[in-house]
Amino acid sequence: MKTAVYHSPFGDMELDYEEDAVTALKMAEKKAVGEAPEGLALTVFRELDEYFQGKRKTFDIPLRTHGTPFQEKVWAALRAIPYGEVRSYKEVAEAIGHPKAYRAVGMANNANPIFIIVPCHRVIGSDGSLIGYGGGLPMKEALLSLEKKHRIS
Repeated sequence: MKTAVYHSPFGDMELDYEEDAVTALKMAEKKAVGEAPEGLALTVFRELDEYFQGKRKTFDIPLRTHGTPFQEKVWAALRAIPYGEVRSYKEVAEAIGHPKAYRAVGMANNANPIFIIVPCHRVIGSDGSLIGYGGGLPMKEALLSLEKKHRIS
């Protein structure tokens, strides 16, 4: 496992990866220290740069998550939410065949190890409100605004 630091518009992010797949992307909790990016990390950084510039709408990065079967279903459903669109926790629960499990969807969303690339920021409350995000609500709002702005272009 390798760690590299990506300097995002929202602060440092820690990228954990193996030779062939990303295993985690999260906000750095403290001063981030990582190895010089190489191989897959350079690809991830390029794709993140393009995403933040509004030029990339999907990621082509191989991912390796380690969750429960339920979490894996939720994370797959998150990856299916199109760029610039949102779904409620209830809609995600319905999409994975567990219509009453919207709270569990929220917990799986919270446990998402690869944010932005697995777009948990695209999940909102049934009333349209922004609810919870590992990077904070201002970041969630900014990501949704970025995607809305560049959705058509």
